[in-house]
Amino acid sequence: MQKMTSIPQKMIVKAKNIRQFSTVQMITRIYSAALRGVDALEVEVEVNAWGSEKPQIYVVGLPDAAVRESIQRVTSSILASALPFADGSKTVNLAPADLKKEGPSFDLPIALAMASACAELALPADDCYVVGELALDGTVRAIKGALPIALEARARGKKRLIVPSANAPEAAIVEGIEVYGVDSLHQTWNFLAGLEPLAPCVIDRHAFFEAHRHYDVDFEEVKGQYQVKRALEIAATGGHNILMVGPPGTGKSMLAKRLPSILPDMSEEEAIETTKIHSIAGYLDPKRSFITTRPYRAPHHTISDAGLLGGGTNPGPGEVSLSHHGLLFLDELPEFRRQTLEVMRQPLEDGHVTISRAAGSLTFPSRFMLVAAMNPCPCGYYGDAKRECRCGSRAIEKYRQKISGPLLDRIDIHVEVPLVDFKELSATELGEKSATIRSRVSAARALQTQRFQKNKGVSTNAAMSAKLVREHCMLDATSTNYLEHAMESMNFSARAHDRILKVARTIADLAGCEKIQSEHILEAIQYRSLDRKLFS
Repeated sequence: MQKMTSIPQKMIVKAKNIRQFSTVQMITRIYSAALRGVDALEVEVEVNAWGSEKPQIYVVGLPDAAVRESIQRVTSSILASALPFADGSKTVNLAPADLKKEGPSFDLPIALAMASACAELALPADDCYVVGELALDGTVRAIKGALPIALEARARGKKRLIVPSANAPEAAIVEGIEVYGVDSLHQTWNFLAGLEPLAPCVIDRHAFFEAHRHYDVDFEEVKGQYQVKRALEIAATGGHNILMVGPPGTGKSMLAKRLPSILPDMSEEEAIETTKIHSIAGYLDPKRSFITTRPYRAPHHTISDAGLLGGGTNPGPGEVSLSHHGLLFLDELPEFRRQTLEVMRQPLEDGHVTISRAAGSLTFPSRFMLVAAMNPCPCGYYGDAKRECRCGSRAIEKYRQKISGPLLDRIDIHVEVPLVDFKELSATELGEKSATIRSRVSAARALQTQRFQKNKGVSTNAAMSAKLVREHCMLDATSTNYLEHAMESMNFSARAHDRILKVARTIADLAGCEKIQSEHILEAIQYRSLDRKLFS
């Protein structure tokens, strides 16, 4: 990546050097891209310049405020960069005209097209996309969405992509296209005009993945809680949602933070999908421009519906989409507004969320694992053998009713997290390493990948449709009797019935069994009994 440099004094253009325009029209074109949802769409930046007694600059093509204001930045940048500029009127057209253009990423292509029109010289840039925000002195600033723009450029058959230097490593992950990082408008002009060579940014994808695939936490740090760790391993294996219930200080948050470390490594396809979402949201770390580990999102309980689901004036992804291919942790689940929690029901079922506005609808992926934690009552000590609960029955009932039955039904595994005794806390030996657990999880995931290789969009047991459940979750007579008894005695819903079978299928995969055994179905039923105990 090249180092940012200031514009030399000799590049500054005095006002007297601005030449008068001839009456001949000159139309120039530079290709760029606009973001829409998690994808990018090609945009042609056209500039028509002609002589006029009243010089004016028009911007058309559904620009938002940031694009309209770009003219002031562009004009200042052209003058500061010693590029051609002339009196007269200019029309900037962003095509297609029916696609709304947002953000400052069109500054650089507009400046290049305008300077090219003023010089009456077309730049050889038909084979590339250009994006970048400009400062008043002509330096180029980073933008959002470099990765989806690179993918669109490759899909359109472009050979080159010019982006700010800060975005070059992110875009260079895409193979099949040369990515050039630039620091200034003057440098970009000279490169396109063939006056200054630039080396493309090159990233070793394999080495990059290997160097950044690590977590700062490990399951070996967790003392005790063997039953909970077993439930989390099952959840990670099948992609199941899980709810942990227990008093304060038992390690619920600690366990949730370490859950991504036992999930299988992200594939390159999954990493690209996840990075696209974080890129358009502007959440990428400049020092780590590509996401190679499973996302872990833990929003505060004061989050709004739009913050969780996505939305806004210019709809962007919410926490359910930022958790795509990763984990969404909701601590103190009953403290979230009930209405906010209810908006997750559709993303949990479908794996995507659609946001509709007057201008159109946008769909964001949201295939995530929901991990929730809660206390059994407002004070946290209901049912505790050592500490007395101070809550009345009415307060406990009101607290638990904040979680609706339909949402609870969509959580496959419910597990109790008890207090850890002193002997386990003071033990010097460490627990099982995350790498060891991850190896078992990855082996079971491989079985699922092979099982669902003909089913598009299904990669884990949790994502099985009703048809796939019937096909892959057959029970013997004994297991069927156990499940029938549980359905009748615990009043399980039809959704709970299917989810028990999915969890049992996952337990069988972990054990390396081709068929579901009675012990697998009994363990799966056990993980659905806690909610009947607490919420009945």
